[in-house]
Amino acid sequence: QVQLVESGGGLVQAGDSLRLSCAASGRTFSRYAMGWFRQAPGQEREFVAASSRSGDNTYYADSVKGRFTISRDNAKNTVYLQMNSLKPEDTAVYYCAADPSSSYRATSPSRYDYWGQGTQVTVSS
Repeated sequence: QVQLVESGGGLVQAGDSLRLSCAASGRTFSRYAMGWFRQAPGQEREFVAASSRSGDNTYYADSVKGRFTISRDNAKNTVYLQMNSLKPEDTAVYYCAADPSSSYRATSPSRYDYWGQGTQVTVSS
């Protein structure tokens, strides 16, 4: 089992940057592909980015490609989401999630077994 705790959210202005962190418990972190999702009020949870187990392969939603970067440090059991050039439409609760499969292209929330509690990101215009 994996427990995930996100941090790093906050209130920023459009064009600013934030880095989210997701710390995982346990010694099996490197066995999971990791993903970031977000959910705005009244909307479904949507895929943002994913990383393979090693971090060598990544995958992004079109809406964040070129602005967001997912990375991981398996020695620290942590996955990151660097968010640059933030826009008001990026406002949402951001969640990290763990996928036990070997894929790094899982975009459906149902593919992920473990979830963090979420961290709020608010981007003002």
